[in-house]
Amino acid sequence: MSSIELTPSQKTILTALINLHREAEDAVKGEDIAEEVDRNPGTIRNQMQSLKALQLVEGVPGPKGGYKPTATAYEALGVQQMDEPAAVPLAHNGERVEGVNIEEIDLSSVHHPELCRAEIHIQGSVREYHEGDSVTVGPTPLSRLLIEGTVDGKDDTNNILILRIDDMRAPADDSGH
Repeated sequence: MSSIELTPSQKTILTALINLHREAEDAVKGEDIAEEVDRNPGTIRNQMQSLKALQLVEGVPGPKGGYKPTATAYEALGVQQMDEPAAVPLAHNGERVEGVNIEEIDLSSVHHPELCRAEIHIQGSVREYHEGDSVTVGPTPLSRLLIEGTVDGKDDTNNILILRIDDMRAPADDSGH
């Protein structure tokens, strides 16, 4: 399957659709998408036509109608539609966040301990997170890693939180890594 090149705008709208659809588990109205991405509904309708042409979106007619992402949409965004999403606990300012799944934890700058940053890829919107908020991620299912950090930045388009790591620990029984 060839990867479909999406414009940043299409990507944003498709991501919003997938997130809203995940929450609603039903067709998503254009107005809701417009609100989520802060564009006007007309723009969304035009974008949806092109996304339909790419077979990334299907329109659902009727009063409860709207748009649904197709399986191809998930592939196009590289979103793994996990049957068993890794339910990595996430706490935001000390409150457990329900219904959020962590897709990936990227500790790319671990080689620079003084930079200690983690990129947390979230399934769902990062709109509610702000710089300086405290976030705890983990423990992860496999390595039981627990990360406590402070939001240092975020990428709304790709739903990534950048954390400054305040504390990172895994259980001590780790065999000599």
